[in-house]
Amino acid sequence: MRTERKPTRLDRVFARLDREPERPAHIGVPRMSRHRVVLFGAALACYLAIVWAVLITSWLVRLDWQVMFFRPYQQWSEIHAFVDYYVVLGQRGPTAVMVAAWLGWRSWRQHTLRPLLALGVSLLLLNVTVGAAKYGMGRLGPHYATEIGSNEMWLGGDIFPSGHTANAVVTWGILAYLASTPRARRWLSAVSAVTSLGVGLSTVYIGTHWLSDVVLGWIAGLLILLALPWFEPLIARAEERIFDLRARWRDRRGGAAPAGGPVGRPVVLRPLPGRADAAPEPVPTGRPASRPPAYLAPGPHTTRAERSPVTPAGSRRPPHPERHPRGTTPVTRP
Repeated sequence: MRTERKPTRLDRVFARLDREPERPAHIGVPRMSRHRVVLFGAALACYLAIVWAVLITSWLVRLDWQVMFFRPYQQWSEIHAFVDYYVVLGQRGPTAVMVAAWLGWRSWRQHTLRPLLALGVSLLLLNVTVGAAKYGMGRLGPHYATEIGSNEMWLGGDIFPSGHTANAVVTWGILAYLASTPRARRWLSAVSAVTSLGVGLSTVYIGTHWLSDVVLGWIAGLLILLALPWFEPLIARAEERIFDLRARWRDRRGGAAPAGGPVGRPVVLRPLPGRADAAPEPVPTGRPASRPPAYLAPGPHTTRAERSPVTPAGSRRPPHPERHPRGTTPVTRP
């Protein structure tokens, strides 16, 4: 007795990829629920508290200096090469290209622009909010500190909050935000949180950021992800506008519509007005007379390729004076 092999997980993945692209109907757009609003408010309060603690040179600044004097890159020098490569996961260019490639493939498979538009909106919010905070507070990094124990604010720096950490939170967290199932959303949320936290600690290890920079950058990225549902209506309108422009462009490329009206509507061929009672024009010798006006029936019309072939009666060979039908005796020429 022959039994069928049970499909493995890899077989199911390839079977899903072999299907025709379709737009799923079960993926819900996240809403700005009360729970999310509470989380957004709590994260915003933590953000302001950290900024205030750095401004007043509190215990958080003293902790920054203690970590800086500890010099992790000297204490654990054997992992320095790995950290140099790992910190790339927080750089804007490489991570945006990788995530955009994956979301572009998803957009093509699902016939929607929402993944790419959500990524664009999140990166725009990241540049505006984090960039404004960086240049507004102007904090110097550990390698450029001027006075021991100071907060190094408003000295022309651009490291507070950490852009690497915030970019890692937003870029990898958008995958969890756009996940199609709750299970995938939980797993991707955990992976993005660990990745972004590791990127932030890598910058502290190298010495390019204070510890408070990393904490503030992590919260700044979380605020952007929590605020994305407020921009979902804007994303939907932008997607609809882009699809409308594409439809108009395709219509222009396809050419003008036929003069008889839309396809499927019967077309009646009528004589030109004012020429019904006029005398017929002379027809040249050897050309057939003009046909009467034709009227197309309202029923469905088949194309020439769908009609059954008609074989003409008799022979198709042209007449020849020396050819004679079979069975007859040719006349002898004198």
